[in-house]
Amino acid sequence: MAAVGSTAAMKVVVMGLSGVLGIITSRMIIQNFGTDAYAQYGLLSTFPTLLPFADLGIAAIVINAVAGSSSVRTDDFVKRSIVTAFRVLLVSGGIMVAVAAVITLAGWWPVLLGEGLMPDGGSLAAGLCLAVFGLVIPLTVGQRILVGLKKTSTQVASQAVVAPFMLLAIGSAVMLSVPVDSYLAVISYVANSLVSVICLIVAARALSPQIGSAVRLVPRVRSYRGVPALGLAWPMLVQMIALPVAMQTGRLLLSHLAGPDELAQYNLASQLFGIVLQTVAAAGIALWPVYAAARSAGRIESPTVPTLWFLLGGLVLGTALAVISPLLVDFVSDGAISLDGWMLVGFVVFVGLQAAKYPVGMYMTDKTGLVFQVLPIVLMVPLNLGLSWWFIGLVGAAGPVLGSAISVALCQLVPNLWYVSRDLGRRRAEALAGGGSDGGSDGVGASVSTAGLDVDEQRGDETATDQAIAERALDERSVAERSGDDPDGGADDRSGDGRGDASREVR
Repeated sequence: MAAVGSTAAMKVVVMGLSGVLGIITSRMIIQNFGTDAYAQYGLLSTFPTLLPFADLGIAAIVINAVAGSSSVRTDDFVKRSIVTAFRVLLVSGGIMVAVAAVITLAGWWPVLLGEGLMPDGGSLAAGLCLAVFGLVIPLTVGQRILVGLKKTSTQVASQAVVAPFMLLAIGSAVMLSVPVDSYLAVISYVANSLVSVICLIVAARALSPQIGSAVRLVPRVRSYRGVPALGLAWPMLVQMIALPVAMQTGRLLLSHLAGPDELAQYNLASQLFGIVLQTVAAAGIALWPVYAAARSAGRIESPTVPTLWFLLGGLVLGTALAVISPLLVDFVSDGAISLDGWMLVGFVVFVGLQAAKYPVGMYMTDKTGLVFQVLPIVLMVPLNLGLSWWFIGLVGAAGPVLGSAISVALCQLVPNLWYVSRDLGRRRAEALAGGGSDGGSDGVGASVSTAGLDVDEQRGDETATDQAIAERALDERSVAERSGDDPDGGADDRSGDGRGDASREVR
């Protein structure tokens, strides 16, 4: 859990700096450009959360390939995975830019985004935001690589450049009286693109010369093939399409069903509690390579204890923020915005549930676990939209928060806990059955072939054959013989203790 702790600590430092500077920036926006500009700024800033599926689920391929490799600088599978990621994301980013141009030229942004869009320049700003987002998508490969390398804390540290850049840019616009009220969100997209650039440079140095070689091989589609991506990518893609629709449409619903005042309240509450949510998310993502490496090594890693710690941490941090929120809200908005009890309680519960789902979710990043999550998440879309719509009519701006909290509990946390409990029981039973055999080559062959198949599934390689598995078994056996271990001892060494629980991280 050291990686989780260091990542969370780094996120706290970064979010502390970003939070203070972000509060000052928000106050500057509200005072100098008005609540309407702040509402549109928050509305347009949600594109990255509404469109995470733009990477087409390729993150799972890269992270699992890097995390499961013992020689990332020379592993050809890692290089082919990176080449595949670049090719997919270049196509995806190009589509995003084209879509931005079509919607902007056709004048469809007001219909799509509702009353939260400012009439003077709002449509052009929306188009520019989506275009910048599309251009940056291929560069996000670096962030996935750092997660796979268990350098999530480095990826988190790079985010420290965003808030100072935003403050400097918007402060300069205020001092020079530049009318950027409609284009504030564009500045945030440029600022966030710096993170992708930094992470790609750091990843290139860590994997040298893999990324440089991968970039040169991207156009050689026929002579250098990538990896089969569909096995892990399709369930990730479905989740990435469904989750934003279910979880990140609160601003759109408020823009259509309420008005700028409610939208501004939701924006400010989301910004404040986002500090905790991003810290939890960063710590949770650090678990992905831990669980992936455990699967590759054949170890059993239970997420039960981390789930309880994450739940407790989320509730404590959320409650602490709710207690001091009146002071923060008054300072940021200068009394123009207030958050009611429904909003605060809703966000505390939501933060706790979001935190609790990360360890089990990271455990479930193999193909079987990802596929299992598809149906509950798809069902969460109509449930959350319906609940949010209904709650907005009852409690106003807090409606989407309450709807999201209930949906996360019913469609993510409960089903995932059930799956993990059954999967742990199955794997422990298999480990005991394997350990009860009287050694010999058959036990080793079964153990190795099972571990080998897990690695192939983890890497998204659906073309594994019996011959490949047999060759891997022979290689493992020869290693054991050269080391002077008997077959049972070699198998035990490869799987940790063969029976115990290990706990690592996922998703």
